[in-house]
Amino acid sequence: MTLPDKQAVLAFIRENPRNNTKRDIARAFALKGADRVALKRLLAELTEEGHIERGARRYSPPGHLPPVTVLVGDRLTPEGELMARPQGWQGESDPPQVLYLHRPGEPALGPGDRFLAKLTPSGEDGGVIYHARLIRKLQAAAPRALGVFRMTDGGGRILPLEKGADEMRVEPNDLGGAQDGELVEVEAAGSPRLGLRRVRIIARLGDPGAPRAVSLIAIHQHGLPTAFSDEALAEAEKAKAAPIRGREDLRALPLLTIDPADARDHDDAVCAVEEADGGFTVWVAIADVAFYVRPGSALDRDARERGNSAYFPDRVVPMLPERLSAELCSLHEGVDRPVIAVAMRLGADGRRVSHHFVRGMMRSAASLTYEQAQRIADGEGHPLGGAVRALFAAYACAAKARDARAPLDLDLPERRVELSPEGQVTAVRFRERLEAHRLIEEFMVQANVCAAETLEHKRRQLVYRVHEEPAAEKMEALREQVETVGLTLAKGQVLQTRHLNRLLREARESEFAELVNYAVLRAQTQAYYAPQNFGHFGLALKSYAHFTSPIRRYADLLVHRALIAGHRWGVGGQTPEEVEALAETAQHISRTERRAMEAERDTTDRYLAAYLAEQEGAEFAGRVSGVARFGLFVKLDDTGADGLVPISTIGHDYWRHDADSQTLTGERSGKVIAPGMRARVRLVEADPVAGGLRFELLEVDGAGRLPSPKRGKGGMNPQRKLGRAKLAAAKARRKTKRARA
Repeated sequence: MTLPDKQAVLAFIRENPRNNTKRDIARAFALKGADRVALKRLLAELTEEGHIERGARRYSPPGHLPPVTVLVGDRLTPEGELMARPQGWQGESDPPQVLYLHRPGEPALGPGDRFLAKLTPSGEDGGVIYHARLIRKLQAAAPRALGVFRMTDGGGRILPLEKGADEMRVEPNDLGGAQDGELVEVEAAGSPRLGLRRVRIIARLGDPGAPRAVSLIAIHQHGLPTAFSDEALAEAEKAKAAPIRGREDLRALPLLTIDPADARDHDDAVCAVEEADGGFTVWVAIADVAFYVRPGSALDRDARERGNSAYFPDRVVPMLPERLSAELCSLHEGVDRPVIAVAMRLGADGRRVSHHFVRGMMRSAASLTYEQAQRIADGEGHPLGGAVRALFAAYACAAKARDARAPLDLDLPERRVELSPEGQVTAVRFRERLEAHRLIEEFMVQANVCAAETLEHKRRQLVYRVHEEPAAEKMEALREQVETVGLTLAKGQVLQTRHLNRLLREARESEFAELVNYAVLRAQTQAYYAPQNFGHFGLALKSYAHFTSPIRRYADLLVHRALIAGHRWGVGGQTPEEVEALAETAQHISRTERRAMEAERDTTDRYLAAYLAEQEGAEFAGRVSGVARFGLFVKLDDTGADGLVPISTIGHDYWRHDADSQTLTGERSGKVIAPGMRARVRLVEADPVAGGLRFELLEVDGAGRLPSPKRGKGGMNPQRKLGRAKLAAAKARRKTKRARA
C-alpha cells in the first residue's frame, strides 16, 4: 500500500485517540519495510509543523489529551459543576477545558483535588473539549504557594511568603516569563528529591511591594473568590425593590442603624419603646436578603461559595454583588427597605418575656456611627435624642439579665490600620470600645437567640452557631500560665464562664490584664456552624444561631430562609434540597469563615510590618506574649504588633524551654523569662511581604542584658548544673501539686 498523505494521517490520529502510536498508524495503513521509515519522516514533519504533538508513545493533535489522564480540579461553574485541567500541562496554548461528570456514590471533588479520569471528547463547539469520568481520586498534591522570584544562572529561586518555609528552585523551562523580584504563584514540579524542592511558576502577580498589593497577596494566598459570575451579576442588576404587599408596615418605628464610621453595609437597625411596667419592647430589624437571593440561583451559588464577606483596610471582598450589598439590601437612611424583624419584650429585670417575628418594611430614621450614638446618649443634642436614649435605657435593663447569665467577658483591643489615599500606612490605632458597641452586641445576641428558639419551636432544620467548652488540657495549660503571674484558676469544678470571668476581673487592674485576656482566648475552642445544637459556651447560651448579618454571612441567610418557611411568608424560603445539604453547607461555611479570618489577620500583619519597616534599628517597649523552643514573642505597646526574638540571640546563655510553665530558663544565669514580663526590644528586621518582625531583646523587667558568666574548668558549668536542678525541682513540685489536686 502507498504511503498516505499528511491529511489522512492527521484524520486517523484525531479519530483514534486511543490507538495512535507509530505502530498503530503503520498497521492501519498496512505499511511495511521502507514505507514505515517514510512514515516516521512524515510524522516528524507533522510534529515540526505543529500539526501534532508527540508524547511518550502516542501522537495527538495540539491541545489534545490522552484518554486516561491525571486531572486537577480548577474551578466551579455557576451551576456548581467542576472544571478541571490536566496536571503538568506543557502545551504552549491554554490547557483544554475538561468538565467533570459526577455520578451518584462517587466522592465529591473540588478545586485542587487530583484524580485519574477517563476522557471522552465532548463534541461541543468551543468551550468544553472533554468530559471526564472518575477512575479514582489520587492523593492530594502539595498545595500551591506564593513567593518572590529571584533569577539565577540556572533558572531561579522562590523565596516563600509563608513564615518558616524553605526556598524552592525553578528550572529554566518552568519560569513562565517571570521577572526578577516579581510575586509569583508556584506548584510542585516533579517528584521530591534531595535538595531544594522543584516548582513551576503558574501565575505572575506583579510587584509585591506595591502599597495595595498587601491585601491582594492574602486574597490570592488564601484563595478568596473575588469575581462574581456573569449570571449572578445579571440577576443582581435585574433585581427590583421589594413591594410592601404582604409585609407588616414598620415605617413609623424610630428604627436606626448604628455602625462603624467605615461600615460598607448596613444590615441591622434597632429601636426601643419603654413599657408601663418598667420593661421595654426592643425591635431588631434585619435586611431581608432572602427575598433577593433565592435558593439555587446564581446569586445563591456565588454567595455559598464565598460563605462570608472578608474585610481588609483597603478593600472588601463581598459575599454579594454591590447592587445588593450596598444598595437594595442596605438599610440606608430615609429609604424603604424589606426586613425580617423581631420584637423582644423585656421585663423590668431585663429578662426576655416574649418575642415574635414579622416580615416587614422599614425606613431608617438615621444612620449613626457608634461615636455619634454615644455622644447623643451622653447628652449631645439631636432630633432623635429621645429614640437613642430609649435604646440605651433598654440596654441598661437587658444588661441585668446578661450579667446574671455571665457570658465570657473578654476585653481585647481591636487594631485599626489607617491608610493614605495612595495605600500607605499612616497610623495604627486601637479602636475605643464604647457602651454603644456593647448595646448593639447585646441586642444582636438576643435576636440571634430568638431566631434559634423560634425555629426549634417550629421544628425547622437550621444551622446553629456552636462554641464548645474548652478542652481539659487547654484549661490546665491556662491554669499553669496564669500561676506564673500570681493568679489562680480553681480546679475540681464543672467549668463555667463565670469562673473565667472571675480570673479576668482579678487581672483587670494589673499589668497582666492583656496577657490574661489573650491566654483565656487561646484556651477556647474554635466556634463553628453545625446542624446539631451543642450550645454556645462563650455566651452561656443553650441555643444560638446567626441571624443578624445576612449581607455578609451565608449562615444568617440560611436562618432567614428557615424563618420564612416556618412562618409561611412566601418567596425565599428554605427548600428540601437545602435542608438535605445543611451538614455539608455548615462544614463549608465554617471553612470559609476561617479562611477569611486568616486572610484578614495576615493582611494586618503585613501592613504592620510595612509600617515598621522604616524604623529598623529603633527601640520599642512591649511585653513577652509567648515562649517557644525556638525563642520568645514580644507584643509592642504602641501598635500591638507581634515579633520573634530567636532563642540564639537572647544574651550569652543556654536556654531551657519548659512547656508546662511556658518559661525559658537560662542555665548559666538562672534567669527566667515568662509571658507577661515587660520587655524592651530593638527592631532588627521587618518583612512587609511575609508580614514578619524580628527583634533583639534588650531588657526584660528592667534587668538589662543577660550576663555572660565565665565557664568553670572542665565539665559542666556549675551554673548550668544549678539551672537544670532548678528546672527539675520546679517540674517535680508541679507534678506533686497536680497529683494532690
